[in-house]
Amino acid sequence: MDDLAHAEQLVNSADLLRPAAIRAAATLGVADHIAAGVTDVEELARICGTRTDLLGSLLGYLVTLKLLRGNRDDGYTLEPSGLPLQTNHPFSVRENLREDGMAGRSDIALVGLVHTIRTGEPAHVGLFGRGYWESLNDGPAFVEALERLAPDQLVCDAELIVEDYDWTGVRDVVDVGGNSGAVLINLLRRHPHLRGTVVDLENSVALATKNIANAGLEERGSAVVGSFFEPLPTGRDVYLLSAILADWDDENAVAILRRCAEASAGTGKVLLADVSLDARVAGPETDRTELWLRAMMPTPVRTVTELKALGHAAGLRVTWEGPATAVRSLIEFSV
Repeated sequence: MDDLAHAEQLVNSADLLRPAAIRAAATLGVADHIAAGVTDVEELARICGTRTDLLGSLLGYLVTLKLLRGNRDDGYTLEPSGLPLQTNHPFSVRENLREDGMAGRSDIALVGLVHTIRTGEPAHVGLFGRGYWESLNDGPAFVEALERLAPDQLVCDAELIVEDYDWTGVRDVVDVGGNSGAVLINLLRRHPHLRGTVVDLENSVALATKNIANAGLEERGSAVVGSFFEPLPTGRDVYLLSAILADWDDENAVAILRRCAEASAGTGKVLLADVSLDARVAGPETDRTELWLRAMMPTPVRTVTELKALGHAAGLRVTWEGPATAVRSLIEFSV
């Protein structure tokens, strides 16, 4: 391969149009509309809220990518490789790719990877000027994205929280930064004696309140607006932090743990169920994984030992240590 070929290969490898076009199609719901029988460019543009000429260019490009077949005169249909762009496809990838979705928003920030490499901060901060969760919770733009989350779906081995901690002597739990209420809903279903409260920012609390009510658990569950950097509801039995600290540097992580310690008033427990993806383990994908994780979260690669050290810095001591998986650990602290 000569120098020109190498240059062309590099340019092709770094091409941003291909992923941008596919994500645009996912965001606009093009596959859903075509599957529903809308194949004319003008009608598709009206439904999608786009310019007809530019949507036509997008559709034509998707034909060259073999996701669609057809043309502007005869209309478009989906190729087999484009079917997963449908919302209801059994292997749908639309939510992962759409720019107004939670995963898509996170992925787009990778364009700002150089900010992460320079500063260690998530790429989202460099590209958008603020953190990922701040963007999602501080305005109406991503309310729909939050609502599209499965109301009770557990991710990243969060089943450990529900099944592997001894909840028998616990009466009241606060899910600090509990987002959509999924963990709390599963806890209340699995342990009928429990009562619980989600504490989070405004958009998440509205969604958690709705999900708890839809689950028929409003008599035992609630959600209140608050921040884990401010005083929390006091005197509860357990203060749960589920996949929270990975989004923060050590200084802020210790501050969050201190707020939980203060609220426990010396009698409650702080249950840390944090992400602990150790990307430093040797392997062929180690560097790729490290870059991807660090672009999303400041410190997703803390070990269990490092998580314990954060608790110690916040004035807490380990009173129980549960199982740990490849992506999640479970540690109980007391003051």
